Amino acid sequence: MDIENKELISKIIPEKLPKHIAIIMDGNGRWAKKRRLPRNFGHQEGMKRVVEIVESASELGIKHLSLYAFSTENWKRPKDEIEGLMKILVLYIRNELVRLTKNNVKLKILGDISVLPDLPRKEVERAIYRTSNNTGMILNIALNYGGRDEIIRGIRLYLKDVEMGKISVEELNTNEFSKYLYTGNQPDPDLVIRPSGEFRLSNFLLYQIAYSEFWFSDILWPDFNEKYLYKAIIDYQSRNRRFGGI
Repeated sequence: MDIENKELISKIIPEKLPKHIAIIMDGNGRWAKKRRLPRNFGHQEGMKRVVEIVESASELGIKHLSLYAFSTENWKRPKDEIEGLMKILVLYIRNELVRLTKNNVKLKILGDISVLPDLPRKEVERAIYRTSNNTGMILNIALNYGGRDEIIRGIRLYLKDVEMGKISVEELNTNEFSKYLYTGNQPDPDLVIRPSGEFRLSNFLLYQIAYSEFWFSDILWPDFNEKYLYKAIIDYQSRNRRFGGI
């Protein structure tokens, strides 16, 4: 670890760590374009950052980390780019599953993976099963995910339970409804990080981020190393979270 990272870590207050960090990984394509490389080279480099950030967050003691990997809108991209992304997903799981298990990380998926091609879907399901008994950091990968779709799905699940008599309409409140989302009983994100210079949510965790703190950076995701994660956390810890109060 270099001197700068050591200095940054020394500024992080362990007692004030965000319980849940969510990251909108963005900028892979632009990173590749700047280097006159195919877009999938950017995705490959971006996957290396995933490995680094997951490990750094786990070592810090972050309990929940959510990474936006593939949205429901991303299916509109060129076929060869989608195929490349699926291959990278398979490689990531095959290469990192042992490390995830060793680091006691539990993998969960936000989104509908039933529509993924057979191989990546089976690899994802295998990773979920293999890490299901881990008790360390929960790593949420948003895959074929859309925030609006998640809310509609939650409403349908809730109404099904009403029809079955498991719950009444009168019992519905924000806490109860959150149980029907992909994040289930996990805490809402305390900190949302968006690199790449964009200032939008891109349909990510729309229900959960009502009172999240945001940290934006113009760094493209393939250049987003642990140094920027530490800086985001330090900035978060300097803020006064009022949740609508004074």
